[in-house]
Amino acid sequence: MSAPSVNKGLTFAGSPIKLRNIVLFFAGVGILYLIPQFLDGKPFELRLLTVIFLYAVMGQSWNILGGYAGQISIGHAMFFGLGAYTSTIAFLNFGVNPWIGGLLAVAVSALAGVLIGIPCFRLRSHYFVIATLVVAESIFLIFSEWSFVGAAIGLELPIRPSGWENFQFHRNKIPYYYIALTMLVVVTIFVIWMERSKIGFVLKGIRDDEDAVRSLGFSPLRYKLIAMAFSAGILGFCGTFYAQYVLLIEPPTVLFASISVIVALIPIFGGIGTVAGPIIGSVILLTISEYSRVHFSGSGRNVDLLIYGALIMVFAAYCPGGVMSMISSLRARFRKGAV
Repeated sequence: MSAPSVNKGLTFAGSPIKLRNIVLFFAGVGILYLIPQFLDGKPFELRLLTVIFLYAVMGQSWNILGGYAGQISIGHAMFFGLGAYTSTIAFLNFGVNPWIGGLLAVAVSALAGVLIGIPCFRLRSHYFVIATLVVAESIFLIFSEWSFVGAAIGLELPIRPSGWENFQFHRNKIPYYYIALTMLVVVTIFVIWMERSKIGFVLKGIRDDEDAVRSLGFSPLRYKLIAMAFSAGILGFCGTFYAQYVLLIEPPTVLFASISVIVALIPIFGGIGTVAGPIIGSVILLTISEYSRVHFSGSGRNVDLLIYGALIMVFAAYCPGGVMSMISSLRARFRKGAV
């Protein structure tokens, strides 16, 4: 039976997911859920994996807009920061439970993404990139001076009893690992669904030829706003997770431009427009970042950024599609050689 057509000239039906891939995915997830049992007394490794999962989720969120819709943003730190501030202010001022605050963060960040996207999506190419940077920097400056959000000093969450209800874990940080991993699993499954849905097909059409998509009767602006809402909303909850993890937020740690750059580099390095790309990118880049900070602390500050730059230049020259592209090429050569 042929795939159902929603509009003339464009169909929406991905090839069925192979059972082998489903089994491998959930087997891998199962192994990751067991890993903390072997990390007792190893806080660095536990923190590293937690951060890798968090940034993989952030990379997936950016990839929805930048990878699938082709709308390159270097201002996504604003949604991360808005999420962190939303749940923190909701708790400090109104006593809202952090989990509920996380849902509020998703809603606020998604709404902000739509409101920002309406004017910005009327711009194309580098003009859109510049617009996202300008908006993000404006929010950074506003929050740095706004007393309601703590200005440059930021906001500190009070230490409460450890437990899932309070979203705080002090002596044992393993629950943070499980929360970050669950976030990654849920978001990855969502991206797989989106990629194979009507939304994913239209977004990829916009990325390849926006005018052609418009000629088929679709509204590029509408689907860009949907992608922006998904992307910003996911980052909003990531901001809440970060706030509960460190219990302190301030503009330089949740709204700074470097966050936007790293969040964009992760899927670009791993493989833009792919499901596995942000995960691979996060594993490689965050491992480099954390180990370089440990081994090159002090005089070697920001060595991780130099390594990032070198890797990006090498891949831009020899493998512009990222690590996933290189893996696909090697796989194709292996199959060709086997034949």
